[in-house]
Amino acid sequence: MSDLPRKAVTRTAKLAALPLGFAGRATWGLGKRIVGESAELVGRELQQRTAEQLFKVLGELKGGAMKFGQALSVFESALPEEVAGPYRAALTKLQEAAPPMPTRTVHSVLAERLGEDWRELFEEFEDKPAAAASIGQVHRGVWHDGREVAVKVQYPGAGEALLSDLNQLSRFARLLGPLVPGVDVKPLITELKDRVSEELDYGLEAQAQEVHAEEFADDPDVVVPAVVRQCDQVLITEWIEGIPLSEIISDGSQEQRDRAGQLLARFLFSGPARTGLLHADPHPGNFRLLPGGPDGEDDWRLGVLDFGTVDRLPAGLPTPIGESLRMTLDGEAEAVYELLCAEGFVKETIELDPDAVLDYLLPIIEPAHVDEFTFTRGWMRSQAARIADPRSPAYQLGKQLNLPPAYLLIHRVTLSTIGVLCQLGATVRLREELEEWLPGFVPLEEELEEALDEELEDDDVAGPGESVAGA
Repeated sequence: MSDLPRKAVTRTAKLAALPLGFAGRATWGLGKRIVGESAELVGRELQQRTAEQLFKVLGELKGGAMKFGQALSVFESALPEEVAGPYRAALTKLQEAAPPMPTRTVHSVLAERLGEDWRELFEEFEDKPAAAASIGQVHRGVWHDGREVAVKVQYPGAGEALLSDLNQLSRFARLLGPLVPGVDVKPLITELKDRVSEELDYGLEAQAQEVHAEEFADDPDVVVPAVVRQCDQVLITEWIEGIPLSEIISDGSQEQRDRAGQLLARFLFSGPARTGLLHADPHPGNFRLLPGGPDGEDDWRLGVLDFGTVDRLPAGLPTPIGESLRMTLDGEAEAVYELLCAEGFVKETIELDPDAVLDYLLPIIEPAHVDEFTFTRGWMRSQAARIADPRSPAYQLGKQLNLPPAYLLIHRVTLSTIGVLCQLGATVRLREELEEWLPGFVPLEEELEEALDEELEDDDVAGPGESVAGA
């Protein structure tokens, strides 16, 4: 009997206790109000106590509970500092580790999937896991050809645990919503449920990782470990050594933070253009900062892990994203509104004021308006407060906008990445990455002019009367 199914009753009981705890604290909060304490003070203390319990429970479990916690963890920048501060350590733990499964279970999976003589495939294999995540844990080893490898072993019963947890969490999504302003929890849980089958399929993950590893093989900035071997419940890849992004967030230098932020933005926007895939799980536990970038050992590269969740975008990111972003920055309210209507962001039954839509969007895209932008928790909190405050015009307008299914995952990945940039406190040249990689952000005529200029420069280099091809 596997570890996760055996503990299903305990898991369900822990998750079921969360709404009871929320209700109890609400009663406690009412009592504090009755004896004269301010609503604001009681509200903050209530939110802090609730958040502490939530992340404590999610951190103790694997499966969907931890997956949900990781997805929420990147939005902690949106929370008031007095609430986020006390449980930031719990969030970091969610990004990096979970309770390990027994060694005998690991050996059993490896014997079943790789064969009884599985140890002969390795020169070394460490029984103690190097990392543990929501559906599997990673062991360090040395492959029979001498390569250091990461051996990812899926928890038996992981699929059942994922769905059970997420179904349980969805029942009280309304109670969880206020914990993270500006994040709609119910669609987040629904989307995580929709992705379960993909994430459990290590064959799909191996394919996505191989595509990225091949494309970024000679990249000076991004490192993707190659796939060594894959079978059901086991994925073996090359090992990469680096500093987890969670450590950079807590203790990194400003130089490391800025470099990590720049490369994270570059990977987000260049990945779909180069591979037709969007890495869709951008929490800090999936990234490493590696020494030895283009400027030598004192520089840094970004190591990217875990391709279990990807969005398949054969043509790259949708051109309307770049077009609407550019037109918003240029103040073209009518054109932006027409494009949003055409893409389904505004339903046919609703009519909005184009200028009000522009006012809603402009603060959000501030980082793209300047050559260099410093992402901070304060900026993130201000955006979350503006959108989440029921008294705000932005809140009222946001409720009337629609998020088309084709954009759902792109939207979450973008928001999550911005959350990580704010945790890093990174200064990033975001506009530079948008101009390079986001279709539609640079007008088509400008792109054609640039391409023509480059072609003319190449002809000049080739010499008079001599084409580049014939040089």
